[in-house]
Amino acid sequence: MKKNDSITTIMSTNLIIAQLGQPLSDVRKMMCDSNIHHVPVVEGKKLVGLISFTDLMKINLLISGADERSIDAIIDQQFKISDIMSTDLTTINQTSNIRQAADLLGKGHFHSLPVVDNDGDVVGIITSTDLINYLNDQY
Repeated sequence: MKKNDSITTIMSTNLIIAQLGQPLSDVRKMMCDSNIHHVPVVEGKKLVGLISFTDLMKINLLISGADERSIDAIIDQQFKISDIMSTDLTTINQTSNIRQAADLLGKGHFHSLPVVDNDGDVVGIITSTDLINYLNDQY
């Protein structure tokens, strides 16, 4: 196994990103349409938070039984992205290696690591699934 491989070999760089001021329903649609579970939130280019599918599910449970259009209207009326996003993020620099990413994911209570450059701009994301796929390819 090549534990010192760069994280750039497994991170996703074709990111779906939300801007802080976007309607929350946009994030819900992005997740559903793209089958993703984590959306970095930026202000300009700077990473300011992360919304997970679990974060959205907590809200959807409050409004169960409504159709998709009604859910979006309720979400946008009652919540902002900043209301539900996580802001106490663990990130990893793009110059890090896979072992460092595995260590962070293994010790944390989260399933994604936003990848940032030296300026703090988000350049990618690594998920537990990315790491599992990498390990699977090694055997």
